[in-house]
Amino acid sequence: MKRLPSLLVMVGAALALAGCKGAARKSEPPEPAPRAGTEAGTNPPLQPVSRFDAITDGKARSVALFKEAGRVITHPRCTNCHPPDGIPRQGLEQRVHVPHVTGGADGHGVPGLPCTACHQVANTRLVGETLQSVPGNPKWALAPVEMAWIGKSLGEICQQLKDPQRNGGHDLEFIHHHMAEDVLVGWGWAPGEGRQPVPGTQKEFGALIRAWIDTGAHCPTP
Repeated sequence: MKRLPSLLVMVGAALALAGCKGAARKSEPPEPAPRAGTEAGTNPPLQPVSRFDAITDGKARSVALFKEAGRVITHPRCTNCHPPDGIPRQGLEQRVHVPHVTGGADGHGVPGLPCTACHQVANTRLVGETLQSVPGNPKWALAPVEMAWIGKSLGEICQQLKDPQRNGGHDLEFIHHHMAEDVLVGWGWAPGEGRQPVPGTQKEFGALIRAWIDTGAHCPTP
């Protein structure tokens, strides 16, 4: 009888691991084939900042730069973590997270089921699986609901990024640093085998955001 608590702990741990593994398998099926003319699992590369030098109108150039950066911002790899209801999404089709979870008050989960129960500091390959892993990053979390992107146009997201009332009280320099250097944002370019990464590189994306800010940070029409 003295061994029962230890046995229960071992059984509980095994069930928790099985739950993470089963959820990942169920929620991460092979993603749709890429568009014709692209490499498997990739998007066409981002256009460099120099590509927009020929646009002489400053506002038009700023808008064009943000639209190109928007190919990253509106990609499901990014918007899945910016839901309006506190429930993360999964995959390119943005399925509701399985198992059912919420970000809680701080975006890191709820008591008893934090995000770190399954999401470790790096992607975790599932034993016996091919091209499957549980996503991981040291900063894994949901964005605040004020920064919800799902269901919004690129113009609306742009205005939101510029509004301190909806971006956590930050200025555009912080926004640039977040986009260009944050490791959680960087996960979008290394999401693991079997998942389509966002286009380009984080350095190229950061350069587009920098140029957008320097040209007045104008937004597309919502």
